[in-house]
Amino acid sequence: MGFLTGKTAIITGAGYATLSDGRCGSIGYGIATAYAKEGANLVITGRNLSKLEKAKEELERLYGIKVLIMQADITDGADNEATAKSVVDSTIKEFGRIDVLINNAQASASGVPIQDHTTEQFNLAMYSGLYATFYYMKACYPYLKETKGSIINFASGAGLFGNYGQCSYAAAKEAIRGLSRVAATEWAKDGINTNVVCPLAWTAQLENFEKAYPEAFKANVKMPPAGHFGDAELEIGRVCVQLANPDFKYMNGETVTLEGGMGLRP
Repeated sequence: MGFLTGKTAIITGAGYATLSDGRCGSIGYGIATAYAKEGANLVITGRNLSKLEKAKEELERLYGIKVLIMQADITDGADNEATAKSVVDSTIKEFGRIDVLINNAQASASGVPIQDHTTEQFNLAMYSGLYATFYYMKACYPYLKETKGSIINFASGAGLFGNYGQCSYAAAKEAIRGLSRVAATEWAKDGINTNVVCPLAWTAQLENFEKAYPEAFKANVKMPPAGHFGDAELEIGRVCVQLANPDFKYMNGETVTLEGGMGLRP
């Protein structure tokens, strides 16, 4: 039995994805796998229903946990607060509790410089990332207060370092960092732990980019100082498991930076 047995985690953007060698191929699915190995029941969301169904089948078969899938998309022009509330209400109906909220989902138009960025592209990043994080945090708050649970939000080095062509993505991620720090301040008294992870993981998306555009990949994707890219499950996912551990409550409000597996910041 894992130490998350009997607990429930909501993970956004956690559809099935694998690398060519069979390892977890996305951060969301890597986190879901790490949590499943610790016995947590999962609620996973995403836009692609077939990827969610594949993730459910794999995780339930391999780890004996229960997975609820919810096709959900926070987007401009939709009733996004209702979407988040529906996911949370379904979680409570199915499992009766929420112990961890992991806001991982994010879409963006990368490679577009500021002067060429459209309002639609900017809104894509803001709604799928910032607004989604905001609405899910609000909807989960009363249940996380009951369980003294954890919130794990995802920011990025794009915001920390100002990556070229990622203005909307960087803006959304920096806003998520600010929102998370406020939540850490306001909700600490309720026993809710809030942290931010800034990952750099090897994913199926990067793998496909390298194969399709090797010269562009070489020019734009830099090897982290640690000499390797983070593993979506073993490094990013396991850090998220640690952040749900009550022994790590002292980290409330910290930013965890993972540059190719450098680990937790003390």
